[in-house]
Amino acid sequence: MTRPVYLDFHATTPVDPRVLEAMLPYFSQQFGNAASKQHAYGWDAQKAVDAARAQVAALIGASPNEIVFTSGASESNNLAIKGIVRARRDRGDHIITAATEHKSVLDSCKCLEKEGCRVTQLGVDAQGFIDLDELRSSITDRTLLISIMAANNEIGVLQPLSEIGAIAQERGVAFHTDAAQAAGKVPIDAAASGIDLLSLTAHKYYGPKGAGALYVHRRKPKLELQCQIDGGGHENGFRSGTLNVPGIVGLGLAAELCRKEMTTESVRLSAMRDRLFNGLQKLDGVRLNGPAGDRRLPHNLHVSFDDIEGEALLMALGDLAVSTGSACSSGSQAPSHVLQAIGAVGDRAGASIRFGLGRPTTDADIDFAIERVSNVVRALRAQSVRA
Repeated sequence: MTRPVYLDFHATTPVDPRVLEAMLPYFSQQFGNAASKQHAYGWDAQKAVDAARAQVAALIGASPNEIVFTSGASESNNLAIKGIVRARRDRGDHIITAATEHKSVLDSCKCLEKEGCRVTQLGVDAQGFIDLDELRSSITDRTLLISIMAANNEIGVLQPLSEIGAIAQERGVAFHTDAAQAAGKVPIDAAASGIDLLSLTAHKYYGPKGAGALYVHRRKPKLELQCQIDGGGHENGFRSGTLNVPGIVGLGLAAELCRKEMTTESVRLSAMRDRLFNGLQKLDGVRLNGPAGDRRLPHNLHVSFDDIEGEALLMALGDLAVSTGSACSSGSQAPSHVLQAIGAVGDRAGASIRFGLGRPTTDADIDFAIERVSNVVRALRAQSVRA
């Protein structure tokens, strides 16, 4: 059986062969626990963890001692949002986020609402950007946290992190960003952007699943963070549990490879993305969701097709692995909350496809996608007219 052409790199990426090779020894030969301080097996594991911490820090403009290892971005988001709010509840009860955030952010905020917190969800414009004036006016003397994602996982919009960070610092509010989709794809300088907390995960940038990190700034004043997993005080007390050394090694090397190859890869992917969109535009009734050009992720394309039903479109594209949006919400038949937020709803909202390009993507894959999607859309529209 021939495998479908994979264009869903927002959902996950394959482990880079170089990353896999680096990880393998830590499953068997170098299997020590990094918390074992009495012998060489533990020392070797700790050395590998320290090296990975430095690699992840370098990717986002941080210091190694500001990196906390987790199981992935969802855990990092939970730790960041619940951790800082619960640690500072004596100072306030208000959180600001955006309507287009990942569910791990929105649901963490809902959890804190049940504990008595107030949550402001900022709307976005038709391209997915928050309004900085609205953000500024939403801050009160009870605001504890602003959580705005770096890059949207559906429509690829890149929020203005430095501007948000400046507003947060001006008002003395902590700023968290979910950078799961942005890390390794576009340059990020956490310190220069005024970011206090940043979430990322390896499997979005050619590392293993189950390995992630949370950046926690060490600038003064100290950032309080209540741990969400107790038992041993690992990771400077922020996250207990035996470290996943093979996964952390993979997380680190994948970060280093992205840092070195990001610029060249971004140029290649953005050119293929634009060629894909140009090819699809030969159809009538094709609309781009999100901004054009360099204000979106270089590998992201999200388009809607008029006059066809979304489920029928995906069902007919069995030889092309794409999605309508977030893999974490793919079981839902409801319109995407992101598309609702930008106003791309109604009868058209279901007929949308998110294309995510990646390192293995070739020109032949793009040509296939253009031809296959175009043929399917034409056929479905013809069926609709006959019906």
